[in-house]
Amino acid sequence: MHLAQRALARAASAGTVVLLTLAVGCAPQPEEKASGKASGSGAEACAKGSSGTRTAGKLTVATDEPAYEPWFEDDKPANGKGFESAVAYAVAKQLGYARGDVVWQSVPFNKAFAPGRKTFDFDINQVSISDERKKAVDFSSGYYDVRQAVIALKGSKAAKATGLAGLKGLKLGAQVGTTSLDYIDDVVKPTRSPAAYAKNDQAKSALKNGQVDAIVTDLPTAFYITAAEVTDAKIVGQFENQGGTPEQFGLVLDKGSALTSCVTKAVDALRENGMLARIEKQWLSEAVDAPVLK
Repeated sequence: MHLAQRALARAASAGTVVLLTLAVGCAPQPEEKASGKASGSGAEACAKGSSGTRTAGKLTVATDEPAYEPWFEDDKPANGKGFESAVAYAVAKQLGYARGDVVWQSVPFNKAFAPGRKTFDFDINQVSISDERKKAVDFSSGYYDVRQAVIALKGSKAAKATGLAGLKGLKLGAQVGTTSLDYIDDVVKPTRSPAAYAKNDQAKSALKNGQVDAIVTDLPTAFYITAAEVTDAKIVGQFENQGGTPEQFGLVLDKGSALTSCVTKAVDALRENGMLARIEKQWLSEAVDAPVLK
């Protein structure tokens, strides 16, 4: 079923999503004064009402604005609809926070993992875990395994590409600061400099207007774009993961956050009890046979 069709059905079925509660044990950790990490890590830091969160009794969650489908719906992160909104509330529940205790905050994509003190407890915004980003922020364990995909207008030269060689001479585009742009630079290695856009909306407009031959996004976003937003476009193919390790999205936390270990255990528990898989099935498109570009 196309995402555009699924969106109509979701309104009737969204209330059926059940967020299971699984107690997450966080053993107390010793204070790390020498490293500059916040003290009080472990159960005390994660418990509702503790000083581990920005506001006692509240969990502050950040994402970018606008908040795109299929990760969120109707540009309203707080409504619980969309994959990442549902994941955020599931993690909150694991930590003992009710839905009404979650406070949403708008933070630009690049600012979320830039160096500096954060104003949120964790950020959820399709941020890929990388060693470079870990120098500035903490990450939870991965909550979604993702591949990158190429989108082009149907009938175009780019749409006929069957491998990396067919993409090298094209003008490609992606959102700045993303793994999508890294794949263009490091995997495709095009002969023409790629276009970098502040937002995916700008990349989509550039594709529709013929300013670029193709754009690169994560695969679920590519499904949604081609099904509901740029319907005269198609998924050309997907890239293989590099280095044998799957690319994963992770929750972003302040460097040295006292919450990192407990948020990680919450994500791990949701993966182990099958909740992440159920949320993925509810909100993300079923896998399609997007050819692998080699």
